[in-house]
Amino acid sequence: MTLRFVIDPDLTPELRAEIVALWIDVTNAGGAVGFVAPVTAADVRTIADPTLAAIADGPDRLLLGYAGDRLVAMAIFTDNRFHLKAHYRILTRVMVHPGSQGDGFGLDLMREAERIGRRLGLDALQVTVRDGLGLDRFYRRLGYREVGRLPGALRVGTGDDRDEILMWLDLSAGRPGRQTTRATNDPAASRPG
Repeated sequence: MTLRFVIDPDLTPELRAEIVALWIDVTNAGGAVGFVAPVTAADVRTIADPTLAAIADGPDRLLLGYAGDRLVAMAIFTDNRFHLKAHYRILTRVMVHPGSQGDGFGLDLMREAERIGRRLGLDALQVTVRDGLGLDRFYRRLGYREVGRLPGALRVGTGDDRDEILMWLDLSAGRPGRQTTRATNDPAASRPG
């Protein structure tokens, strides 16, 4: 079965409830989507409500994946809210229902997100990954590369701090007119010629 994707759906009360239910199921199955299990609907709504408001009011965008009529996957294109970062988006709350794991839906979701990113003219997509779950391997297989790591940035429990891994997918490779200047540790590179 392949997923049917919807971008920027109407956020009805029923859809909001489905999103919260998906978020609960993913978290309680061990998913790294902003919480540590166990969670309730009230817990998830503390983040879901402002997140969905930022989608309904803009500038964030919601991508949903359906197996038949059942919501099984989602990702949010989160705007950086800073004009010097307008050329890329951070994919947040990337999730696939635990009952659909192993069906290739995560791969389908990320490929659709990449397709949409290209259609929107974005230069890159970023994801932030909780270390210790092997998620970085999944994203590497999709072409993402690790570009940074914040040691112990995520406290998932007492005595259990995890690195936060920043991963990047360049969507602009080969696009004419793109120029990137990268920082260097070579002091000679910053001296006038």
